[in-house]
Amino acid sequence: MTISLTASVGLALTAAYANSLDMGAVSYLANFKPNFVFSDGTGANQAKYLFTDTRTLAASATENLDLAGVLTDAFGNTLTFDKIKALIITADATNTNDVLVGGAATAQASAFFGDVTDVVKVRPGGMVALVAPDATGYDVTATTADLLKLANSGAGTGVTYTIVLIGV
Repeated sequence: MTISLTASVGLALTAAYANSLDMGAVSYLANFKPNFVFSDGTGANQAKYLFTDTRTLAASATENLDLAGVLTDAFGNTLTFDKIKALIITADATNTNDVLVGGAATAQASAFFGDVTDVVKVRPGGMVALVAPDATGYDVTATTADLLKLANSGAGTGVTYTIVLIGV
């Protein structure tokens, strides 16, 4: 059986920004819709693997997702990412605490960040998305730079998040 991947990652912003003046009104309409299309392969604008999951972390809990050889796809195949082309994380709107992304103690998947200790907060109901469609993507190195840490920022309640990884 041959597995192939095609994917489209997009963001749509449509906004109307208005100001009522003494004699009339002024408005500005913004349309911003970047879209990234991936075909099957390993080069620029290409990807081979897709991982998706909705996960829950108990109060104050953490987990390290091993991006090189532990995660499995929808068909049960083990994925060994070499490069991440898209990372999307959404935090459930019912969360009380933030979902923290990054800062693993060792073997940090740090290509997403400026420093191995950097952490991104995903607020309840929020999202973070990183896309690198070029051939380089975000590097993953098995055993030395392959752990993506996710953590519940506080005590008292669990957090639920959804993660999407696209890569080669």
